Amino acid sequence: MMSADRETNHDMTHGDVTHGDIALLLADAADEVEIGIAPYQSVVRGGRRRKARRWAVAAAAALVIAGSTGSLALAGALDGDGDRGAPVATQPSTVEERHLYEPGRTTLATGRDQGEEWRVVIDVWGAPKDKVEAQSQLDAMALYGVKPADVRVAGDLVGKGWVFVHLTVGDGAQSTVVQGAVEKGDSMSGRDIQAYSMPLKTGGSDRADASRDLVIGKVAPTARQVICTWDNDTATVVDRAPQGTETSTDVLSIRPVDGSQPSWFVCLSPKGVGYESADVAGSVGG
Repeated sequence: MMSADRETNHDMTHGDVTHGDIALLLADAADEVEIGIAPYQSVVRGGRRRKARRWAVAAAAALVIAGSTGSLALAGALDGDGDRGAPVATQPSTVEERHLYEPGRTTLATGRDQGEEWRVVIDVWGAPKDKVEAQSQLDAMALYGVKPADVRVAGDLVGKGWVFVHLTVGDGAQSTVVQGAVEKGDSMSGRDIQAYSMPLKTGGSDRADASRDLVIGKVAPTARQVICTWDNDTATVVDRAPQGTETSTDVLSIRPVDGSQPSWFVCLSPKGVGYESADVAGSVGG
């Protein structure tokens, strides 16, 4: 499957990003197309590109929404499952259980580079059933400092959950690096994979000369192993964490995420080496 996949990576120059700019970018996103703004890079392989417009990779979503200089790239497929894969009859009934006004949070990975600690966490918000719930959720998201990139009015959230992937480096503020909608029926299977790369800004380095690339991606819940390949022809193997294993700074793993049908993973490139690709090397029954 992966041999037939295509990669795209389009860079745009820096500029002031307004609400109108974001709307135009999202409206113009088409199947198998990525729109990016340097210096962040989004690399996508596999999955369902027909829904590419619904996932966004950004240097700091809050900056983009405010209209300040930032980076926004549209990438990836809609791969979460808003109903957590359970039958309708067994769905959580309370807003707390549904993570409607407070997200379910999973720590995906932690590490240390150039003397600074970094952490990747994933917040999953449940799907509102009507416009009233959607408006209350949008207000709650604002309190958390996040806003869905392609949502114009609260009603756009009805029937959709939302995923925000956050990165924190050292004592810096938490930034949203990946976000996208999750809807009932969307899933990943087999060797499907979506991966997003970005420089890991540690040790006072700016984005242009960061020493390592951080790769955040998602795979089917059956995926046992991911291979991240770097631009010097070396590779890093990431295995699925045994059930119940706590997040460790020493071992990066594939992990389930509360509220997300796909599992997620993190790869970190060797020092001075860039990201090339990521592939699923093994899956249950595959």
